[in-house]
Amino acid sequence: MEVTLLGTGAPEGLPRPDCPCAACATARGSAARAATALLVDGALLLDLTPGAALAAARAGRSLTGVRQVLLTHPHDGPALELPPGLPSAGRVPDGRELTLISGHRVRAVPMDSPGTGYEVTSPEGLRLLYLPPGGAPAGVGEAGRPYDMVVADVIARPDGAARLRASGGVGPATDLVAAHLDHDVPSPRELDRRLAAAGARAVPDGTTLVVGEYHEVPDVPRRTLVTGGARSGKSLEAERRLEAFPDVVYVATGGSRDGDTEWAARVTAHRDRRPGSWRTEETCEVAPLLREDGPPLLIDCLSLWLTDAMDRVGAWDDDTWARSGERELRERVAELVAAVRATSRTVVAVTNEVGAGIVPGDAGSRRFRDELGRLNAAFADECEHVLLVVAGQALGLRG
Repeated sequence: MEVTLLGTGAPEGLPRPDCPCAACATARGSAARAATALLVDGALLLDLTPGAALAAARAGRSLTGVRQVLLTHPHDGPALELPPGLPSAGRVPDGRELTLISGHRVRAVPMDSPGTGYEVTSPEGLRLLYLPPGGAPAGVGEAGRPYDMVVADVIARPDGAARLRASGGVGPATDLVAAHLDHDVPSPRELDRRLAAAGARAVPDGTTLVVGEYHEVPDVPRRTLVTGGARSGKSLEAERRLEAFPDVVYVATGGSRDGDTEWAARVTAHRDRRPGSWRTEETCEVAPLLREDGPPLLIDCLSLWLTDAMDRVGAWDDDTWARSGERELRERVAELVAAVRATSRTVVAVTNEVGAGIVPGDAGSRRFRDELGRLNAAFADECEHVLLVVAGQALGLRG
C-alpha cells in the first residue's frame, strides 16, 4: 500500500496567510506545507484540499483513479471545487465500514473531538490509521495488533499517540508520521527533534511512503538529562519528551511544603500541564525506583534530591561534613549513579545549572554548588542524551 502525502500542514497551511510569527516567517521551501491530504494507492483520497490535483501532479501522481473521497474534519470557508472526475466528498459514520472496488476496506474511527479517523486496510492486510487535526481516538480498546502506519497530529495531540501505544495500536515497528503541522514549533530542526522524542517523523509534501516497508525508526534515547537555569523551560522540555508515552511515573523530589503558598502554586502548575494518565511519586528514594522494572520515569529534579541527601548526612555543618557527611553523601550519589547505569527503564531527569553565577558567600551554599556540579557530571555520563535549555531553547550536548 502506497500513501502519498499531498500536504502535511494544518488546515490553513504553513505558513498561515498573513501570519507574522517566526515559524511562519521561516516556513519556506521544503518547510512550507499545504493542508494535509492523503492519496492511498491512487484509489482513495483522504481529505480534499485546495489544489489537490496540482499537488498530486507535482508528486508524480494522478487523481483519475480515485474511487472514494472521504473527509476527516469540518472544512470551514467556501466549498472547495471538486476536481473533474472525482466522486463527491463525504464522511463515513463512526464505526461504519465500507469496501472500495479496489479491495481496500475503510472503517470510521470515533474521535474525542469533532472529526472522523479512518482505518484503511489494504487487500494484502496492511493497516493505515489516519486521524484528523487536533483529534485522538475516543475510547481506544485493544487494537489487536499494531498499525503498520499512523498519520496523526502528533504535535498538538501527543496524548493520542500515548493512547495508541497503551492499546497496542502503535508498536516498535509502527511508522508514526506527523501531519496537520502548524506554527506551534519555531523551526524545522526543532520539529524534527520533538518528533524524534515521540518516536515519530515528518516528511515533506509530496512524499510517497510504502506502508509496511522497513524504515529507520527514530531513536528514542532511554536515559536523558535535561539541565538549565531557573525558569529556563527545562521541566517543560522534560515533560515533552515523554508526553507521547503512556503510564509515565513522575518522581517529584520536592515533596510538599505546608504553608508555602508559592511552592504550592508551582506544584499545581506542573501538575496541571501533565497528562492525566501519569502517576506521581513524591519521594527522594529514586534508586529503588530505577532498579525496578516499569514504565518511564520523569525525575524532577536532581537539585532537590541533592538537597534532601545533604540534609540527611548533615552536610551543612562543617564539622559533620568533615567527620562523616562527605563520605556518606558520596555513597548516596554513587548509589544513584549506579542505579541509573543499570536501569532498564526509560528515564528523563531534570537538574539545575547553578555554577555560572556569583560565587555564594557562605560555605554551605558553595558546598551545594560544588556537589551539584559533581552529581550532574556523573549522572550525565550515564545518559545517552543530555540537553541544556536556555531561554526555552533546547541545545543538544550529547546524543
